[in-house]
Amino acid sequence: MKAKKKDRGYTDADLAEVSEHHEWTREDFKNARPFREMFPELAEKIRKARGAQKAPVKKLVSLRLDPDVLERLRESGPGWQSRANAALRKAVGLK
Repeated sequence: MKAKKKDRGYTDADLAEVSEHHEWTREDFKNARPFREMFPELAEKIRKARGAQKAPVKKLVSLRLDPDVLERLRESGPGWQSRANAALRKAVGLK
């Protein structure tokens, strides 16, 4: 029987497997090793995923939007922030 996913990216079997572990004790923490030590290749890959911009061209801002506007933007999928930026540029008369 195939495990059913519930749009979470993991199955009920995955959840059951990690839910059966005990709460960590002081001894568990004492014996724990850093992720980068246990999985060096994966840690390096994650670290290289994205770094600081060498020459930032955009500014980070906080902007309050109506919930329906934000929902509509996000519904358009990955890249929605760039498309919102393009729409704002057009609205203020740039490019």
